[in-house]
Amino acid sequence: MHESTGAVRAAVPARQVATGDEGAATRGFLFALAAYGLWGFLPLYMKAVAHIPAVEVLAHRIIWSVPVAGVVLFALGRTADIRAALRSPRTLGMATLTAALISINWGVYVWAIAVGRTVETALGYYINPLVTVALGAALLGERLDGYQIAAVGLAVIAVLVLTLDAGGLPWVSLVLAFSFAGYGYLRKTLPIGPSQGFFLEVLILTPPALAYVVWAAATGTGHFFDSFGNVALLLFAGPATAVPLILYGFGAKLLRISTIGIMQYIAPTLIAAIAVFVFGEPFGWARIVAFALIWSALALYTWPMFFSCRSEA
Repeated sequence: MHESTGAVRAAVPARQVATGDEGAATRGFLFALAAYGLWGFLPLYMKAVAHIPAVEVLAHRIIWSVPVAGVVLFALGRTADIRAALRSPRTLGMATLTAALISINWGVYVWAIAVGRTVETALGYYINPLVTVALGAALLGERLDGYQIAAVGLAVIAVLVLTLDAGGLPWVSLVLAFSFAGYGYLRKTLPIGPSQGFFLEVLILTPPALAYVVWAAATGTGHFFDSFGNVALLLFAGPATAVPLILYGFGAKLLRISTIGIMQYIAPTLIAAIAVFVFGEPFGWARIVAFALIWSALALYTWPMFFSCRSEA
């Protein structure tokens, strides 16, 4: 009688823990799904501001991200982390590097969509995880397994196919992939969380961004005060930039890395679909072959992750 009662009592906490873990995973999945969904539909917003120079859009993405990220930090009670980071020259130096890389990534992305090269941005974000694996092998001496070697090889062939078809490297895709992979690599060196790091990065980028906006307004080349529509569009650049990144940060904390690894293809898939079916960008045979190679590479890359998720479920 006592043993059975003890077993029941022991079973209750275990069930509660399992339920709690399941609830956390569900919340993490919804956070990550919302983030990748917002990133996937972001080209629609970028096309709406395509009449504004990419540098100006980039500047407003930076400036209006600061209050959004600041409110989140205040709500989480993590403002002390920023004060500590501002007193650390090493942290400021590393944050400046990551801020430079993410600004390059954002700038090329905004420009590419404005000039009708959205398909190339999707390809860049498909290639990104494979570039990350290659950087890990080259810079950290990480050993690649057979699946990863084959996946990187297929990605290289895809880039060669596009190079031969276009008569030059698909630089938009490569810049996006390498800048984001480099950002992720260096971002891990910052001794602060994702929300704090994002706020610090946009804070560092704000002075040059604000200087550009003021200069553009003074010379009459700016678009912020052209119309109410432009004001609304450029103000929205902050939430459009900050919200999905913050949602991703919350989701990544609650999910296994294997789950995040599989979910990361949602955004480029949506971007590619919008590029072809909404923007009407060409998708000839060379791109079909290249994307087929990339999708095959990603299937090889995610195969172990998929079975890891199933075995841990």
